[in-house]
Amino acid sequence: MRLPRATGLAAAAFSALALLTTPTATANAAEPGDRVVLPVRDALAALTVQDEDRTGYERTKFRHWIDADRDGCSTRNEVLLEEALTAPTQGINCQLTGGTWYSPYDDTHFDQARALDIDHLVPLAESWDSGASTWTPAERQAYANDLDDPRALIAVSATSNRSKADQDPTTWQPPATDYRCTYATDWTAIKTRWSLAIDPAEQAALAEALNNCPNVAIEVTLAH
Repeated sequence: MRLPRATGLAAAAFSALALLTTPTATANAAEPGDRVVLPVRDALAALTVQDEDRTGYERTKFRHWIDADRDGCSTRNEVLLEEALTAPTQGINCQLTGGTWYSPYDDTHFDQARALDIDHLVPLAESWDSGASTWTPAERQAYANDLDDPRALIAVSATSNRSKADQDPTTWQPPATDYRCTYATDWTAIKTRWSLAIDPAEQAALAEALNNCPNVAIEVTLAH
């Protein structure tokens, strides 16, 4: 099942404490499965910077919306169930009716699941450009269905998701300006979690964004 997103002052206090106590404070020396806690600007600085290459990319190389725990609910529905403000009714084959959701990209509420897309915060194509092209099919499947980090997949309006498509922060930012610090921070966290590179323009865009945001501590469990 998907783990809850930590929010608010309590989460910030916990992250600050973890920063002081965790033995693994830098991503460069860590291995998959290790926990990394460090200020987001330091996390950005630790990412590998290199040009992107989309050669050979096909979306079908990332098998997604699987039912990993075989409970009848696909990854899409797992995210919808976790992020619902008002819980939907779960029917046969995990068919969802009712419920309410909030799309942070555009600061909009919804009362129908079909109006929402599940966005890979760091798009599949972007992950391919940044290192996933060398992964095994199983690793790409794990990335495409990552329920272990609540920042990886997010329920948003279909309109905002399709506007974003496979763009990175260089060319697309959430229309809801109050969400942009969270977006840049979570983008950096997911790139750290999966040991994905950033290109020079992406690095500059993220640095500019994060310089105007609190330098919060991020915590990730490395997946790659």
